[in-house]
Amino acid sequence: MAMIKTFKHKGLQELWNAGKTRKIDAKLQNRVKQRLNALEQAEAPEDMNIPGFDFHSLRGFKPPRFTVHVNGPWCITFEFEGIHAYRVDFEQYH
Repeated sequence: MAMIKTFKHKGLQELWNAGKTRKIDAKLQNRVKQRLNALEQAEAPEDMNIPGFDFHSLRGFKPPRFTVHVNGPWCITFEFEGIHAYRVDFEQYH
């Protein structure tokens, strides 16, 4: 089974480990947790191609980075090595 190995965003890591954080808007936390749970189960980036997640790869990154939409401009971005997710981030990139 795949696992999330590293986080770039401290609030995202706190939400994953503790189930809550002040660093991410409370209104977004359930949606963020849904996506993190899916990412924890994913064994390839394409496993995140779930209806409503707007999964796609980001251009210009080496190694490749991928994104899923959370709400408004907020997205979770990540990299994959083997079957594990690394450098999972919560950001506005549009």
